[in-house]
Amino acid sequence: MIKYKPRLIDRQIENSLKAYGAINIVGAKWIGKTWAGRNQAKSEFLLMDPQGNYQNRRLAETDISLIFDGQTPRLIDEWQEVPEIWDATRYKCDEDGIKGKYILTGSTVLPTEKQAIIKHSGAGRIKKIKMYPMSLYESGDSSGDISLKDIYNNKVKSKKTKDINLKDIIRLVLRGGFPGSMDVPFEEAIKLPKEYIKEIIDMDINRISNTKRDLNKMMLLLRSLSRNESTTSSLAKLKDDIKGVDNLDIDVKTINEYLNDLSKLYLIENQLPFNSNIRSSMRVKQMEKRHFVDPSIATSLLNMTVDMCINDLHTFGFMFEAMVIRDLRIYAEVNNWNIYHYQDYDGNEFDAVIEFEDGSYAAFEIKLGANQIEEAAHNLIKVSNIIKEKGGKPPKVCAVICGLTNAIYTRDDKVIVFPITALKD
Repeated sequence: MIKYKPRLIDRQIENSLKAYGAINIVGAKWIGKTWAGRNQAKSEFLLMDPQGNYQNRRLAETDISLIFDGQTPRLIDEWQEVPEIWDATRYKCDEDGIKGKYILTGSTVLPTEKQAIIKHSGAGRIKKIKMYPMSLYESGDSSGDISLKDIYNNKVKSKKTKDINLKDIIRLVLRGGFPGSMDVPFEEAIKLPKEYIKEIIDMDINRISNTKRDLNKMMLLLRSLSRNESTTSSLAKLKDDIKGVDNLDIDVKTINEYLNDLSKLYLIENQLPFNSNIRSSMRVKQMEKRHFVDPSIATSLLNMTVDMCINDLHTFGFMFEAMVIRDLRIYAEVNNWNIYHYQDYDGNEFDAVIEFEDGSYAAFEIKLGANQIEEAAHNLIKVSNIIKEKGGKPPKVCAVICGLTNAIYTRDDKVIVFPITALKD
């Protein structure tokens, strides 16, 4: 644990252990769930050891009581390998009512046929906490000069921030937020997402679905999702995209099944649509904006390089937006806030919306270049006024998140501007 880099989720884990008998940390592979659990555990039981053996799983299947022997909090890693562990954990929590006894981790949702094994939900005993790859603030690439709390509390102070150039931003996107990428040279770091996808395809897809999938079609879907990163593409659009580019047909039902598989592996994390007022006359598009859990997955599937990004800034803009959304999601969720996007049928939109616990919300536009700030600010004001005119609730605050700016400031129209490399929770 000497090399452990603190994560924002650490606070959630610590606080939840005070209130629940057990917690369940879920999320994609390789994002640091085990390390985050170990950081606060006093003993551990790994269902699959680092060498990939399943000896402990066989022990748990033989005598499930063995996994609970040890000091608490006790980490039980990849519990879904033996689904009976869930009900057993719930029972152990009920035995004495003591809080903070167990830390479960899991990188997949149980297949449907195994969900029936679980008889109790765990409500009130086991708290679910979702974990993501590292944000720029967690990796040390954001100064943290402005926070979402500052924005909510109207305490944003103007400040010059560190300079950053286009190549630096591109490297942050291509590297991504997997912890294993942080302390290795960039040329090695960008190989990790490729290995990640290869392992998912080779090892996990068929296991999670308990059905033999067409891995060629799955890979084509992954590439289509990459091409449609940060867009509200329909299933029909994905189908046409696969057929048009790869000349291979796939039906919508199959696409939906494959997307469910990817969701069970926590590989995709879409933005839900937002409506400021359910009684408003504003018609809102009820479509999710598509995202991988980390932008490096999309860029690796498209074999993007630094030079390719420079030569195609339009495509890179979607990948930059994906990185910003990843960070906004992390910062919002540790504060118990929700993240959405907004789009109506007239083409009015906000790239991101963060809804606060009191029902107010902040609207964000995400732009790569500083030359786009004026247009983005104008759009925020315009759409806010349209929402108000239609009887909806306008945003509490509007902000432009920019890649290539070196200052935090508030414009005369009250729109806040800041770089993503200055943001924290």
